[in-house]
Amino acid sequence: MADMRYFTIGEFAALLQSRDMLAECELYGKEETVIRFLTYDSREVAADTMFICKGAAFKPVYLRNSVEQGAVCYVSEKKYDLESEIPYLVVKDIREAMPVLADFFYHSPWKKLKVTGVGGTKGKSTSVYYMKAVVDDYLAAQNKKDSAVISSIDIYDGQSKVESHITTPEAVELQRHFRNALDCGMEFVQMEISSQALKYHRVDGIIFDVAVFLNISEDHISPIEHADFEDYFSSKMRMFAQTKAAVVNLDADYRERILKEAEASEEVITFSTKEKEADYYAYEIHKDGQAVRFKVRCAAFDEEFILTMPGLFNVENALGVIAAAVKMGIPKEFIHSGLLRARSSGRMELYGSEDKKILAIVDYAHNKLSFEKLFSSMKEEYPDYEIVSIFGCPGKKALTRRRDLGTVAGKYSKKVYLAAEDPGYEPVEDISKDIARYIEEQGCPYEMIEDRGEAIKAAIDSAEGRTLLLVTGKGGETRQKYGSDYLDCPSDVEYVLRYLKEYDRRGEA
Repeated sequence: MADMRYFTIGEFAALLQSRDMLAECELYGKEETVIRFLTYDSREVAADTMFICKGAAFKPVYLRNSVEQGAVCYVSEKKYDLESEIPYLVVKDIREAMPVLADFFYHSPWKKLKVTGVGGTKGKSTSVYYMKAVVDDYLAAQNKKDSAVISSIDIYDGQSKVESHITTPEAVELQRHFRNALDCGMEFVQMEISSQALKYHRVDGIIFDVAVFLNISEDHISPIEHADFEDYFSSKMRMFAQTKAAVVNLDADYRERILKEAEASEEVITFSTKEKEADYYAYEIHKDGQAVRFKVRCAAFDEEFILTMPGLFNVENALGVIAAAVKMGIPKEFIHSGLLRARSSGRMELYGSEDKKILAIVDYAHNKLSFEKLFSSMKEEYPDYEIVSIFGCPGKKALTRRRDLGTVAGKYSKKVYLAAEDPGYEPVEDISKDIARYIEEQGCPYEMIEDRGEAIKAAIDSAEGRTLLLVTGKGGETRQKYGSDYLDCPSDVEYVLRYLKEYDRRGEA
């Protein structure tokens, strides 16, 4: 950490005590021992580490291994019997303590960054990458480094770029990414804010300069996520109390409640494609070839913007970003140029066979709202094409998705292929059968092929007439979660390109 001092065990104990988070501690006279690393992952432990014992899957052997590797103190909700006198800090709630420890250890790096957060059920990652494109164009004009991004697709903090496993990292990683970005000379960060991050205190203490709230619909309802929609909704709403300027979509369901909750922020800015009274109003939205054109009226201007990423529904995402960028003080020329070139890996990526009989869109759409937007929009934008969809659902979570995705896909598709999508510990066949019930209710034929590549190949090989493949859920991801392991695999993009090329070669023969 550039020019930052490390704190002692005693200072961490005093911090937790001052926050009334400390239940018990024993430092064994090692108060002055300096902490040089903070983690809850025993595989990361090095000399002078403070180790955090957290999670339902935590085992005491992880702590013992950490001590052997150099941990000099541990934080947990209970005391563990160890062979040596290792200082410990027993806290009342480990999840509430983690962001406090992380923020302290990394010296609150977010305070020196301009942080934009994006919340909602659908469109977070697209909006984050739209904002990044706008911000990066602005920074490039000043010969400055590009901005950091923390999303469900990947994380880039100036020091590393990695594929994401979750939408918003745990507090320890999150603050580490902020610190890396700051140490690399970055000024801006765009990030997704998930309901889980808000519920489980991952973003506690952080104040967002601007936060965009896009929409809300039922999702992430399961025994290990949110017990019901109210828990999901109320978790989402916590974002506003940590926000300077809230940018709110007036077209969202439950907008009155959202606007009421948004009053917890210092300022509320509204946007809409339907309400002319909104602070940012989009109108004359139309497709122009593969581009989408729309006009925006606000206090600062009234003019046209262009998106080259497919999907009329992306205008809502762009509109929220326009409002956020103006609030950030970014000149509109960079908003225009950023949105014109904006891309999000694995989002609305369009590919086609040489004869144009088969088009394929690879997208991360994975919940009811995103499916409804995607399928209805594609039906409108490609009226001469029959839709064939390829997707699955994750194991043991977001259980209502199986009903919702099966119903929507069955309603719009000529045929559905059900494939693996991070099944975890649940058999793929069980997940697919669960979804299939709802596809059948719509009178739509389906086929279950666990391997995603084989499912995409089958869809292309059996295509009749003009066919639009909607390959959803995994986007550009190159790993599948089976059990607790992430196994390497080609991305949906790679599969689509591979089997479209085979189709083209057959046409030439």
